[in-house]
Amino acid sequence: MPGALQRPAVVSRVSDLIGCTPLLELATTETGSRLLLKLEMFNPTGTAKIRMARQMVIDAEERGELRPGGRIIESTSGNTGLGLAVVAAERGYTFTAVVDHHAPPDKLRGMKALGTELVYVADEGTEELATAAREELAEEMARGQDNTIFTEQHNNPSNGVGYFPVAHELHEALNGRLDILVGAVGTGGALCGTARELRGLIPGFTTIGVEPKGSIAFGGPAHDYYQSGTGTPEGAEIGALVDFSLIDEGVKVGDVEAFATCRAVARTGLLIGGSAGGVVHEALTRLPGLPPGTTMVALVNDGGEKYMDSVFNDDWMRERDLLDPAAEREIEELLTKLRGNR
Repeated sequence: MPGALQRPAVVSRVSDLIGCTPLLELATTETGSRLLLKLEMFNPTGTAKIRMARQMVIDAEERGELRPGGRIIESTSGNTGLGLAVVAAERGYTFTAVVDHHAPPDKLRGMKALGTELVYVADEGTEELATAAREELAEEMARGQDNTIFTEQHNNPSNGVGYFPVAHELHEALNGRLDILVGAVGTGGALCGTARELRGLIPGFTTIGVEPKGSIAFGGPAHDYYQSGTGTPEGAEIGALVDFSLIDEGVKVGDVEAFATCRAVARTGLLIGGSAGGVVHEALTRLPGLPPGTTMVALVNDGGEKYMDSVFNDDWMRERDLLDPAAEREIEELLTKLRGNR
């Protein structure tokens, strides 16, 4: 299987540090149910997406589509781009990221620092999510170019395969005991890739997919949203990796609730990203009503350090009518109650 369950003490490449991420028990109930967070921010670049970035490149090399000195092109809101930037730098490839200004500035600066060429599809000051336009441009840039690939994360099977090791890490850490898996649905790779492999290891668990309100994977209505790197905006196609047969229930969480959760969880000492806030919000609010002894795992695919200019910036939040102290207090009170049971 790709990705060892135990990392060597000394490695020679940054990508060798991928995987073996920890589980944090965030909350428990009086009846012994618990919420565990799979902390994917402990991967290089602080995100799960470097797992699939590496897999997409390795598989392209094995197919002969990418050779020494080649070029990688991808449409990205940031985290996939950060992962591809690392892998490209290690292997001597040029990486071009097609981006928009919806992506958090910290992610864009990070890609540029890693040597990425940034190509924007929208003018500065335009915050709309331009997924469809990004993908069209990325495909056009790669078309007919020698030793150049558009990794096309939304429809690349290697995306899902890159997350198979997550299933093995969970199986090993939990001794085969898992009742509910909760994760964000963007490309579908992380949640569906993990769930697909995990079903062969642990029978009978329930998979819950979370997308932002305004995303269309689980139906409408469609509208703009600020959670980045997740969901399917209006005008974009639902990716081939979103396998509804692997998702037992699909739910939506609004930006206000997602970001309030990020800010409340930060006061426990943990910084999580915007879309991870939506996942944790859904998991936390479900936890008190679960049967006794339930083990629920939430995939936290992104750390919060890249959101200092947005989710954790009061002015940015206030300007977009996202700041809701009452919602934050509600999550804090729930966390306080549930953490008191540990």
